[in-house]
Amino acid sequence: MAHLVLFTGGARSGKSWRAEQYASQQAEQVYYLATAQAGDSEMQQRIGLHQAQRPSHWQTIEAPLAASQALNQLPRGSVVLLDCLTLLVSNLLLANEAQPEPVIQTEIAAILAAQQTRNLHLIVVTNEVGMGIVPAYALGRVYRDLIGRANQQIAAAANEVYLVIAGLPIEIRQLQPAWAK
Repeated sequence: MAHLVLFTGGARSGKSWRAEQYASQQAEQVYYLATAQAGDSEMQQRIGLHQAQRPSHWQTIEAPLAASQALNQLPRGSVVLLDCLTLLVSNLLLANEAQPEPVIQTEIAAILAAQQTRNLHLIVVTNEVGMGIVPAYALGRVYRDLIGRANQQIAAAANEVYLVIAGLPIEIRQLQPAWAK
């Protein structure tokens, strides 16, 4: 049965770690859908740390621009951890600066469709960027708006939504008032 879970929070909140714990409890075999690109040595180190922390038997699939295509290639019913939506949206924005919104909307819709048609247990990690300061530059504001909308779309479709603060996951879908459900 298709199932969608979202882990969100600030930078270094522990959301990836908690999503990995969650995924480990769902299945032995997990597909790790990575969206990061190692553009410099510091990012290479970050990627290396993430790789070292997760189980070595998980299969990593690099998908910095086309997560939906990768999802459509997986066996039906797979458990998949997409880490992270924030970087996927950033990658798509930078690859399509003139008109990013249609490309990003299409990709989010395609991810949600693949999750359903492939009957995936999809766990998505994303940053909550709307709680910080308003970016001082236009591209930053565009990015904040795009990831905010993408997060809302995923959260609306999700069966479970966890906000991770200081390493503590809080299931926030359960906390919604009745009028918002």
